[in-house]
This record gives sequence, C-alpha cells and structure tokens, in this order.
Amino acid sequence: MARLITMPTTPNFVRSNFSLYRAIGQTASPFTGKQLTQEYDAVYWTADVTLPAMNRTQAKEWQSFLLQLKGTTNHFKFADPDALTNTGTFNHTHLLSDKRVNDTSTTVAVSNTNTFTTGDSVFGSAVVGDFIHVTGLANEENNGTHKITTKTSATVVVVDSVLTNVGATASCKVQQNVKGATGLSLDTTGSYTGTIKKGDYLGITAGTSATANPVQLVMAVEDATVTDASPDRYSVQIEPKLRSDLADNKCIIFQAPKGLFRLQANTVDWDADRASLYGISFSCIEVV
Repeated sequence: MARLITMPTTPNFVRSNFSLYRAIGQTASPFTGKQLTQEYDAVYWTADVTLPAMNRTQAKEWQSFLLQLKGTTNHFKFADPDALTNTGTFNHTHLLSDKRVNDTSTTVAVSNTNTFTTGDSVFGSAVVGDFIHVTGLANEENNGTHKITTKTSATVVVVDSVLTNVGATASCKVQQNVKGATGLSLDTTGSYTGTIKKGDYLGITAGTSATANPVQLVMAVEDATVTDASPDRYSVQIEPKLRSDLADNKCIIFQAPKGLFRLQANTVDWDADRASLYGISFSCIEVV
C-alpha cells in the first residue's frame, strides 16, 4: 500500500515546467478534411523541477525524500512551484462542496437556443452564476457544463451556451460537482468571505477535514461568482474537468492547495561537483 511521504519545504525550486495532459482522440476525413475529436477520462498534471545547488546538509533531506518514495510506489503532496499562494482574497483554508442541483432523472427540453426547461423543480436551489452539468440529451452540444445567466423559475433557466433546440427528452441528468463537470458549486463553512480569482488553484479532497489528502488539483479559469446568501455561495469554472463525482461537504482547499503526485520513474539520481555542491532534478505526475 502506498505511503504519503513529506516533501522538504526548502529550498524552493529554481526551475519548473508544470503541464496538463489530456487524452484526446482525433480523426480527419481524407476527403473533406473535417476533423472530429473525443476527449477521454485521462487528464492530469505533470511537472519537471530542478533544485538549486545545495551543500550536503541540505541535499540529504531531498535525497532521503526521493529514496523513501521508492520510485513510483509512494506519493507526496505537490503544487505548481511558481503559484504556491493564490491571488484571491478568500480568508479561510477551505470551502465545502455543495450540490444545489442534483436531479438524476428528469425530462429536459431546449428552446431559444439557450434555455433549459425541466419536468421537475430541478433549479429550486440554483442561483445565477451556478454551473450545471447536463447528460442524456441526444444532441451532444447540449450536454456538458453550462453557466446559468438567468433563473426564470425552478424549472426554467437560461445558460451561456449556444444550444440546439430539442423537444422534451426523458431520463436526463442535471447535476453539479459530478465527473466530467468543468464547474464547482461551493459554499463556505461560516462567515468567511473573499475572492477566488482566475488562475488560482484549488485542491479537491474526498474528506470533510482540511487535512484530508487531495484527490485532484484544478485551476479556476475565470473569477468566481459569489452570491449574497448565508453562508456565501461560490460558483467556480475550472479546468481540468472533475475526474470523479464529488459528494456534498467535502473540503476544497484554497490556502496552499496541493495535488497528490508520484515520481514518473523508478530511478532517482543526483550529481555533485568538486566543491560538494549537489544538483537534484526530478519529474512527477499527478496520482489518478
């Protein structure tokens, strides 16, 4: 069973390459050149990092860390080294997941190229700015994550997407915080306030404690929408998409968020010069 190994905190890296991998299938017609793409479930962060030259006293901490990882066996918490502090002003360690919309079988119709009408009061607790994730409609462009721009009633909302009009379709799902969604529905644990800004990272956990291990690292790709409800509610557009369903009241880390990573290779090494200054670099990949 994998163990969680604590990474040294100093010195910080002098070079980093932080990247996001997506598995995308693509085909192209040899006759028309028309391309079709399909996004699959595999999506994760990778990083290549380099530490500054260190004397042996500093280097031994990193050597011990790398050896305890046992190649790709064990895990460690890690984040983009150049974005360890978020630019938003939210003044608490974390927020909580909050499914304000969660209907797993409802009738959905699309009209006016941007309006969803449901057979049940699906949107009773939704607020303008919320992201909903729709599945089950035959027109693929109608499925996916959409941002609510107008809430007409508990059964009718207008979204920011351009949709294909379609009659009532049974057995659709209209949810939040589910696998495949690119929006998070959150609330606060008390009277905490502040902003979540574009470019801020969020650490998604599967636990109800801020010390729970992360299951995914995501980035806010637009400034969060905040409502005036009590407690404050947040709607955050994110990338990449959620890899798994997120239950209610799970901690979403805002202050010093991290993901869970492992080494990309089973071999670790370092070099040293005649002055006994050590050079250490390694590559890692998010645990999926």
